[in-house]
Amino acid sequence: MRNLFLLIAASGFLFSCGGSSNNSTESTTKVSEPKKEPMVSTGDAKLDQYIYAGKELYDRHCSNCHQDSGEGLASLYPPLKDSDYLDGRIKEVPCIIKNGMYGEITINGKVFDQVMPGNARLTNLEIAEITTFIYNSWGRSEGMLNVKEVNEIMKTCKEE
Repeated sequence: MRNLFLLIAASGFLFSCGGSSNNSTESTTKVSEPKKEPMVSTGDAKLDQYIYAGKELYDRHCSNCHQDSGEGLASLYPPLKDSDYLDGRIKEVPCIIKNGMYGEITINGKVFDQVMPGNARLTNLEIAEITTFIYNSWGRSEGMLNVKEVNEIMKTCKEE
């Protein structure tokens, strides 16, 4: 019985991971990956490093709701791209990433009222990288928020 379960589980894994057959009578359709824009260098190696690492972390932890494009998701999740809410709040964003946010907020004249869960597992360096990515993407170029600054900011965060 255990061997049968392992065989079924392995088969499911192969199918879900795109395992293919060498049978030439089967037609296969290749699904292309979405085209990703190449990262553009700012000319500052440290800033570029933060932006690149921040993008990877953003893709993993933030893009499900805020989308790859930063445009948010309809009326559910607010945009980060062209967001008036982010203006002048670079030192507040790390606390929001770490502790989350709830309650109504207005962004670009539109009200959003979904809970944003915090991500307490992220390190201060990772939060600095995500924040730097957000503030240097989608038309913004506001420089780097480094880990030392985030360490200080975290001492003043109020847990939501």
